[in-house]
Amino acid sequence: MSQRKYLVILRSQPSQGEAPSPEQMQKMYAAFNEWKEKYKNAILDMGGKLKPDGKVMRTSGVVDGPFVEAKEIVAGFMIVGASDYDGAMRVASECPGVISPGTSLEIREMMTF
Repeated sequence: MSQRKYLVILRSQPSQGEAPSPEQMQKMYAAFNEWKEKYKNAILDMGGKLKPDGKVMRTSGVVDGPFVEAKEIVAGFMIVGASDYDGAMRVASECPGVISPGTSLEIREMMTF
């Protein structure tokens, strides 16, 4: 079966915790780099973390967004290649620090034309 593309959207609650210590950051980056190496053939676009501000465009015009009253915000994204949803979920779920209290992943297969 051929490889399909999946968009992985990280949703999280607005940050309210303490920043990690330098030692915690070192451990986190080491685990993250191990994960990236393990799945280097499946990570098609690492995407990235998104800044909290942005714009929302509608037919009526453009406004600042996303809106602060949202319970969850889109915090980041990546594109992975896998033969099925299970493969895409495996890659995404093993990313260190992605699944934690207050976060969720939305995984959507991308259509090809």
